[in-house]
Amino acid sequence: MIVFDRLWLTLKEKKISQYKLIKDYNISSGQLDRLRKNSHVSTFTLDQLCKILNCKLEDIAEFKSE
Repeated sequence: MIVFDRLWLTLKEKKISQYKLIKDYNISSGQLDRLRKNSHVSTFTLDQLCKILNCKLEDIAEFKSE
């Protein structure tokens, strides 16, 4: 299972709010909701987040075996 717990920590470290992601970077609130619920998100969205946050994928996502 892929979880996005690290995303919220990285956002906090980079001082970027969810509001800023929506307003300044055009990340939809629906995408953020899916990320909060550890639901399906596209690789395009993950790529965009890595570019916005200037980070690696492992800084926003993690695989956890159940």
